[in-house]
Amino acid sequence: MASVKETIDVNVPAALAYSYWLKFEDFPKFMDDVEEIRKIDDKRMHWRAKVAGKKEEWDAELTDTIPERRIAWRSISGIKNNGAVEFEPISSDITRVALMLDYEPKGIVEKAGEKLGLDKRAVHKDLENFKKMVEEKRI
Repeated sequence: MASVKETIDVNVPAALAYSYWLKFEDFPKFMDDVEEIRKIDDKRMHWRAKVAGKKEEWDAELTDTIPERRIAWRSISGIKNNGAVEFEPISSDITRVALMLDYEPKGIVEKAGEKLGLDKRAVHKDLENFKKMVEEKRI
């Protein structure tokens, strides 16, 4: 399994950052490679995204939610991945968002991308996009 961990500080309270992250249908607005996330029920969602330039689909389920603190998930079909996002209040108006992602790279392109740190850069860019959208309250 490959692992990525990235953090970013956002200038909003933890409750607000957490509530925005729970809007899974809005992920394509700040995650460049995510095309669609459709809720199946309160715990499961279907993902469509580009992975190493190739279209992929999978289902994931929430495994842990602690209001205003943590959201964790794991895939239950398709691409093997799991992770968590944590929201740490730095002050009343600043939250540290930490995203941890574990995934199984398939094929030479994904393995090369991991070795070159492309996965880490993509996650960092997605977090920067999230920060901008949340601070501008555009989602």
